[in-house]
Amino acid sequence: MLGTGCCNELNENCKSALKELGLGLEVEYIKDISVIASYGVLSVPALVVNEVVLSAGRALSKSEIKELLSKA
Repeated sequence: MLGTGCCNELNENCKSALKELGLGLEVEYIKDISVIASYGVLSVPALVVNEVVLSAGRALSKSEIKELLSKA
């Protein structure tokens, strides 16, 4: 996930969704502006999976994250 330190809601929702889905993955919280910009993201927070931006500009709910992960 991409953010500038203000995105705790998305971070927690991501962790919870991964746990509920039984995926043994960890959330990497990238705060470096140059890295965020390299993804073409103009508004944070953003959710990135396998180097693809799935969402940007708002904190997704746990159910929204689970839906996106099932399609990724």
